[in-house]
Amino acid sequence: MAPRESFDRELERLRDAVLALGSRVESALVESVESLKDRDIDAARDIIAQDRLINEDRFEIEANALALIATQQPMARDLRTIAAVLDIASELERIGDYAKGIARINLMIGEQSLIKPLNHLPTMAGKASDMLHESLEAFVRGDKTLARAVPRADDEVDALYNQVYRELLGLIMADASRIDQANYLLWAAHNLERAADRVTNICERVIFTVTGEMVEMDMEEAGVESIG
Repeated sequence: MAPRESFDRELERLRDAVLALGSRVESALVESVESLKDRDIDAARDIIAQDRLINEDRFEIEANALALIATQQPMARDLRTIAAVLDIASELERIGDYAKGIARINLMIGEQSLIKPLNHLPTMAGKASDMLHESLEAFVRGDKTLARAVPRADDEVDALYNQVYRELLGLIMADASRIDQANYLLWAAHNLERAADRVTNICERVIFTVTGEMVEMDMEEAGVESIG
């Protein structure tokens, strides 16, 4: 097998591993909120246990990516792709931590009934999961247009977070005994908001891989194209 053909095959394996990790993280994020909504303690424990597999997958991806750099001497575009793999795997592991955090919140609430129906958190989880899926699709396809479009949905996630905050604050003001659970639910919402932010980081890395430019998405929206 020619060296370039061998390199391309290993690079494709890295991409596939990132997609597999992303799929695991997507599921964990959505299921953590579903378990909270359904008061499913066993499901929450399963999500916490599964986080170990997410961590192991991340470390395996990193090891394989570094081995590819050490043995193949990749060119500039290839090196950017491998660097993106390392960064994206790290971001995915952090999003997995957010899912684990929501599962732990479920355990902390325990057998209590929820102080409000979780209408917005599942929507936030769904939007963050969709953003994650599209960001990884942009990475695999090398699609900078899609990578620029995905973070726009982050505004919707932020708006939902603000709505959750206002509703929980109103519940606390009406009855101070609700403060503990309200804080737990706000932490869960914050984790989802941060997950969407991590997806924006992935999109910035995709744009760098394709163009060689480091773009700050918030700055870009304000009219600043790139940062050195």
